[in-house]
Amino acid sequence: MWDLRIIDTDQSLYIAIADAMQRDINLGKLLPGERLPTHRQLAKTVGVNVTTVTRAYKEAERRGLIVSTVGSGTFVSPDLGRSSTFFGSPTTASTYVEMGMVLPMHYLEPDIRDLLQMTSRKTDWTSFMAYTPPEGCPAHRATGAKWMRELGYPAHPEQVIVTAGVQHALMCVLSSIFSPGDAIAVDQLTYPAFKSAAARCGLRLEPVSMDAEGMCPIALTSLVNRVPIKGIYTVSVMQNPTTAQMTTARRAAIIDIIRRHDLVLLEDDIYRFMAIDPVAPLSADIPEQSIYFAGVSKAFYAGLRIAFLASPQKYYARIAQGIVDTMWMAPALNAELVCNCIESGLSEKIIEIKRAEIRKRAGLLAKYFSGMDYSYASDSMFVWLRLPKGRNAREFEKESAELGVHLVAAEEFAVGHAARPDAVRISLTGAEDYYTFEHGLDVVKRLLNQEIHPVGSIL
Repeated sequence: MWDLRIIDTDQSLYIAIADAMQRDINLGKLLPGERLPTHRQLAKTVGVNVTTVTRAYKEAERRGLIVSTVGSGTFVSPDLGRSSTFFGSPTTASTYVEMGMVLPMHYLEPDIRDLLQMTSRKTDWTSFMAYTPPEGCPAHRATGAKWMRELGYPAHPEQVIVTAGVQHALMCVLSSIFSPGDAIAVDQLTYPAFKSAAARCGLRLEPVSMDAEGMCPIALTSLVNRVPIKGIYTVSVMQNPTTAQMTTARRAAIIDIIRRHDLVLLEDDIYRFMAIDPVAPLSADIPEQSIYFAGVSKAFYAGLRIAFLASPQKYYARIAQGIVDTMWMAPALNAELVCNCIESGLSEKIIEIKRAEIRKRAGLLAKYFSGMDYSYASDSMFVWLRLPKGRNAREFEKESAELGVHLVAAEEFAVGHAARPDAVRISLTGAEDYYTFEHGLDVVKRLLNQEIHPVGSIL
């Protein structure tokens, strides 16, 4: 355990302690995931009062150096010093198979010039060359509401805000309706970009244990009874990364907790467009407490970077101000193209093309992973593979990369200091063709069976 002895007493003591913590992390004296002393223990070591240490830990948490888990303690951030697996992966290498990133298979989409020509015939382009309302043009918001209704959320245009992708929407919401230090409950394995967005906004994520149906109601109830939770972020269909899907009973239990504890629900429904007959979104039953995110990037033309969110009126103006503060408005011309894609029915055709390809790849998956422990939701863009006992997920990710296949270990998705399962997420959509995908599966299977090893590994 960290034994702090040297601090700079020429500045505020709580800042000095946080600076010393950052120094020792940089020097390697404190390692990612290492447990820190309790407030009382550190106060005794340094010779300060407990309040000073509490302020120091809050400052360190604000800097992203540490994470605190109620009932478990305080730890050096497990993500510290490690760049995201999703940023800068060598997907351009000709011999490298991308099976980590969930990509939208843009190569299956019709040439966008046809959509451009159709739009130019029916649209006055000059109307989109000026500033438009930050919440989006009325026609675009109406189409966004239509897209959401097709997903099972009964949206009205006056609830809808147009954003430059779901990540932009998340940043605007987190920075607009939450305050630094607020706590949000999340699945113990969650979308890495949400972790990054929350950290950038100074928000604390509290992990909730999961099972095959997603977030566990008993664990969530226990958390909200112990910790002042303001919001909850979850995915009810094709949860990323585990592919968990809520049943009707699970959905009802989570909704009841949200209602009773007056939580703000952030429901990210980025993959629902692929699901066949799923349960309704959680937000459909509690729209007055929900912000519903409905992206289109995985469905079609990701480069247009458009998404829709639905908000209750009490948050609407604040989120719209978040749009103003970040980029004033999502590009209206891009939104027009996206909306024409939806209104013309082209989006449905593109989705069916992608669904057919994913089903072909899922057939390969069943063949190569026969007898293995994995979870897969029908038509999902990714699979969750649990490794055999004794295999470490981070090491498996590294070995796979050395053999030319990129996949993502559970640690990338983990929140807090909860134990990381030895599992990996494998994308069905990263490889650019069926045969490259099959080669990637073959490498993963042979590596699992220890039939191949990276060059230089110890056998």
